[in-house]
Amino acid sequence: MADSTNVLHLEYPILPLLMQRRSPRAYTPQPVPAAVLQQVFTAASSAASCFGEQPWRYLVGSRASSPEAYDDILGSMGEFNQVWAKSAPVLAVSIAKLTFSHDENPNAWARHDVGQATATLAIQATELSLQVHQMAGFSVDKIRASFNIPAGYEPVAVFTLGYPGNLESLPAPLQEKETAPRVRKPLAEFMFEGAWPTLETERYDAATV
Repeated sequence: MADSTNVLHLEYPILPLLMQRRSPRAYTPQPVPAAVLQQVFTAASSAASCFGEQPWRYLVGSRASSPEAYDDILGSMGEFNQVWAKSAPVLAVSIAKLTFSHDENPNAWARHDVGQATATLAIQATELSLQVHQMAGFSVDKIRASFNIPAGYEPVAVFTLGYPGNLESLPAPLQEKETAPRVRKPLAEFMFEGAWPTLETERYDAATV
């Protein structure tokens, strides 16, 4: 069973895996077996995409089997993320192919589809008692240079992958973030049936993801 720490409590019942999925920062150094890693990334291939293009690409760095790639991905991250991400056994980069393969026209939905694939991957990881933490805090230029990514492909996000570790391994401020209540906007703030709303303000609850 997946980690049940800090499970979401929502207005309406949804799949338990969706409530369990979160973005922790504490990892055990336990390696992720190659077969399990392949299973997680295979899940991404099941996601929907415009014209069935499947524009997602993933660069993967495993501390156990591809340490140079691991170090390059880690080095692309901001210092704040490196502090905790270096404990994860696997690091990865999601990348979008920006043109359609069938006609080479721009694919305006590529990043959207990459997000769908990575979300699907994260749910599969949760089912396998793994955890994923996606980040925007990285240098696109460093990733592009380290891996010689050609034109027409755009790094979208980096993420950690591994098994849950002890909360006590994190600095105190990050421990607080891990245990802070997880809050989501109520349905009325993002589901608008029939017309655009007349809400005067939009609330944002800063909580762990």
